[in-house]
Amino acid sequence: MHRTLTEHARCLYGDEYRSTPECRLEHREHYFVEELTFADVESILAMLHELSPHVVDGHLPVWIRNLAYRLVLLQRPDEPALLREAAENLWMHGPDWDDIAADMVRRADALCRGEAG
Repeated sequence: MHRTLTEHARCLYGDEYRSTPECRLEHREHYFVEELTFADVESILAMLHELSPHVVDGHLPVWIRNLAYRLVLLQRPDEPALLREAAENLWMHGPDWDDIAADMVRRADALCRGEAG
Protein backbone atom coordinates (compact mmCIF):
# COMPACT_ATOMS: atom_id res chain seq x y z
CA MET A 1 0.00 0.00 0.00
CA HIS A 2 1.18 3.53 -0.69
CA ARG A 3 2.03 5.69 2.31
CA THR A 4 0.21 8.78 1.01
CA LEU A 5 -2.33 9.85 -1.56
CA THR A 6 0.43 11.83 -3.28
CA GLU A 7 2.62 8.75 -3.54
CA HIS A 8 -0.27 6.75 -5.00
CA ALA A 9 -1.01 9.47 -7.57
CA ARG A 10 2.68 9.75 -8.47
CA CYS A 11 2.89 5.99 -9.10
CA LEU A 12 -0.27 5.99 -11.20
CA TYR A 13 0.07 9.19 -13.22
CA GLY A 14 3.73 10.14 -12.95
CA ASP A 15 5.24 13.41 -11.84
CA GLU A 16 6.52 16.21 -14.02
CA TYR A 17 9.17 17.16 -11.42
CA ARG A 18 10.28 13.85 -9.94
CA SER A 19 10.85 10.42 -11.33
CA THR A 20 8.13 7.87 -10.75
CA PRO A 21 9.25 5.59 -7.93
CA GLU A 22 9.70 1.90 -8.51
CA CYS A 23 6.65 0.21 -7.14
CA ARG A 24 5.49 -3.36 -7.31
CA LEU A 25 1.89 -2.59 -6.37
CA GLU A 26 -0.95 -3.07 -8.80
CA HIS A 27 -1.99 0.30 -10.13
CA ARG A 28 -5.59 0.61 -11.14
CA GLU A 29 -7.26 3.96 -11.40
CA HIS A 30 -10.37 2.90 -9.51
CA TYR A 31 -8.26 2.05 -6.42
CA PHE A 32 -6.82 5.54 -6.50
CA VAL A 33 -10.26 7.13 -6.95
CA GLU A 34 -11.54 5.17 -3.94
CA GLU A 35 -8.65 6.47 -1.84
CA LEU A 36 -9.19 10.02 -3.12
CA THR A 37 -12.91 9.84 -2.35
CA PHE A 38 -12.31 9.28 1.35
CA ALA A 39 -9.16 11.37 1.78
CA ASP A 40 -9.06 14.38 4.06
CA VAL A 41 -8.58 17.91 2.77
CA GLU A 42 -4.93 18.11 3.78
CA SER A 43 -4.05 14.91 1.89
CA ILE A 44 -5.88 16.02 -1.24
CA LEU A 45 -4.35 19.49 -1.24
CA ALA A 46 -0.89 18.05 -0.60
CA MET A 47 -1.30 15.85 -3.68
CA LEU A 48 -2.57 18.70 -5.85
CA HIS A 49 0.12 21.13 -4.71
CA GLU A 50 2.99 18.67 -4.99
CA LEU A 51 2.06 17.13 -8.34
CA SER A 52 0.73 20.35 -9.89
CA PRO A 53 2.45 23.23 -8.10
CA HIS A 54 1.39 25.56 -10.91
CA VAL A 55 -2.08 25.26 -12.38
CA VAL A 56 -0.72 24.72 -15.88
CA ASP A 57 1.48 21.75 -15.10
CA GLY A 58 1.36 18.23 -13.82
CA HIS A 59 0.27 14.89 -15.14
CA LEU A 60 -2.93 14.50 -13.13
CA PRO A 61 -5.86 14.10 -15.51
CA VAL A 62 -8.19 17.08 -15.55
CA TRP A 63 -11.09 14.99 -14.31
CA ILE A 64 -9.01 13.88 -11.29
CA ARG A 65 -8.12 17.50 -10.51
CA ASN A 66 -11.77 18.54 -10.79
CA LEU A 67 -12.90 15.68 -8.57
CA ALA A 68 -10.19 16.46 -6.02
CA TYR A 69 -11.21 20.10 -5.77
CA ARG A 70 -14.88 19.13 -5.55
CA LEU A 71 -14.10 16.79 -2.65
CA VAL A 72 -12.08 19.51 -0.92
CA LEU A 73 -14.93 22.00 -1.27
CA LEU A 74 -17.48 19.52 0.03
CA GLN A 75 -15.39 19.22 3.19
CA ARG A 76 -14.61 22.94 3.47
CA PRO A 77 -17.31 24.83 1.58
CA ASP A 78 -16.77 28.21 3.22
CA GLU A 79 -13.08 28.86 2.62
CA PRO A 80 -12.60 31.68 0.12
CA ALA A 81 -8.99 30.73 -0.69
CA LEU A 82 -10.01 27.17 -1.60
CA LEU A 83 -12.93 28.41 -3.69
CA ARG A 84 -10.58 30.69 -5.63
CA GLU A 85 -7.98 27.94 -6.08
CA ALA A 86 -10.61 25.56 -7.43
CA ALA A 87 -11.97 28.28 -9.71
CA GLU A 88 -8.49 28.93 -11.10
CA ASN A 89 -8.16 25.24 -11.90
CA LEU A 90 -11.53 25.22 -13.67
CA TRP A 91 -10.63 28.28 -15.74
CA MET A 92 -7.34 26.72 -16.78
CA HIS A 93 -9.06 23.55 -17.94
CA GLY A 94 -12.34 25.08 -19.19
CA PRO A 95 -14.14 26.77 -20.88
CA ASP A 96 -16.88 24.28 -20.11
CA TRP A 97 -16.75 25.21 -16.43
CA ASP A 98 -16.21 28.98 -16.68
CA ASP A 99 -19.67 29.76 -15.28
CA ILE A 100 -19.06 27.46 -12.30
CA ALA A 101 -15.65 29.07 -11.72
CA ALA A 102 -17.20 32.55 -11.83
CA ASP A 103 -19.83 31.46 -9.28
CA MET A 104 -17.07 30.15 -7.01
CA VAL A 105 -15.27 33.50 -7.12
CA ARG A 106 -18.52 35.36 -6.41
CA ARG A 107 -19.12 33.07 -3.44
CA ALA A 108 -15.56 33.60 -2.18
CA ASP A 109 -16.02 37.37 -2.48
CA ALA A 110 -19.33 37.19 -0.59
CA LEU A 111 -17.72 35.11 2.17
CA CYS A 112 -14.93 37.68 2.49
CA ARG A 113 -17.54 40.43 2.84
CA GLY A 114 -19.32 38.38 5.50
CA GLU A 115 -22.42 37.75 3.42
CA ALA A 116 -24.35 34.50 3.76
CA GLY A 117 -23.85 32.00 0.91
